[in-house]
Amino acid sequence: MPAHVTAPQVVLPAHKVSTDEILEDIRTRHHNHPRLEVILRAIRNCGVQTRFFARPLQSPTVAGDAGVLERTRTAFADSLTMSVEAATKAIAAAGLTPDDVDAVITSHATGYSVPNLDVHLIAAIGLRPTTRRLPMTTLACAGGVHTLIRAHDYITAHPDHRVLVAVSECLSTSYNHADTSIPSMIYKALFADSAAATIVTGTQLQPGLRIDDTLEYWLPESLDRYTGRLDHTGMHFDSTRQGPKSAAEAMPALRDWLGQDLVDWAVIHPGGPSIIADVAAALGLDDVDAHHSYASLAELGNLGGPSVLDILARTHTTPPQTGDHGVAVAFGPGFTMSALRGEWQN
Repeated sequence: MPAHVTAPQVVLPAHKVSTDEILEDIRTRHHNHPRLEVILRAIRNCGVQTRFFARPLQSPTVAGDAGVLERTRTAFADSLTMSVEAATKAIAAAGLTPDDVDAVITSHATGYSVPNLDVHLIAAIGLRPTTRRLPMTTLACAGGVHTLIRAHDYITAHPDHRVLVAVSECLSTSYNHADTSIPSMIYKALFADSAAATIVTGTQLQPGLRIDDTLEYWLPESLDRYTGRLDHTGMHFDSTRQGPKSAAEAMPALRDWLGQDLVDWAVIHPGGPSIIADVAAALGLDDVDAHHSYASLAELGNLGGPSVLDILARTHTTPPQTGDHGVAVAFGPGFTMSALRGEWQN
């Protein structure tokens, strides 16, 4: 059964940080690093000009020396604050009230809390105590598409229900000077914080994406390419040399799933300029078709799970024609690919 997605509502935190500020911070903290110039050059080429952090760059839980307890508590608290705002806006923008929401699907990979984000949202927003819940915590960058996949599954089973999807990340918690590998240095400039939320229904509430089919794919022999790690200094994201090539390696599976279907537009997770370019090329699109992905990366960085929802929100500003076929695709640790396809309806 098709599922309809309202225009996502995106919330950014207060602290705007330029790439120049991050370059200066790395120069100051790691002036003796043997590959410093390589790192600085890679950061300049990562496609990000600005990003937003929930805390100032020099705060203890970003560039400072806070330990795992303070970092994880702060990251979850900030993720929750942004999620509540995004979810409240999404419900209102869809013309609904909290009582109208039947289910909530959440994703976040930064911070730690028991109870999880889903329960906190029910309490903070005032959703019904009988609201069905599907919390997910390790999807990372795949979270935006993967939550929509689960929402599509839910609507297929409950076509009259309304699903709140909320995705939030405080990736600035991994901005950690204990990490000195080249990938971790690049992540300092690539990652950022945000939350995004949308409503998914069986009947159309407003113009936007109609999901018709979904795909979940794991790239064989890729478990170590992107991984999360927790130690006494906090949360870290690691990757191997094969990591940046993984999206291109997953494209045959995406093309096989699409078959002979052509797409008119795409929402591509902005993991980096090469990932956007590889996916666009595989779909028969060019950089102009992927301009919302490039713009999101340049202005906001890689937001993790919320990135795809931000790009979908941008797509509403220059919407495709009614009936145009499109794809949304994102990648996560594992190496996994989550994708959906459908039509745009105005």
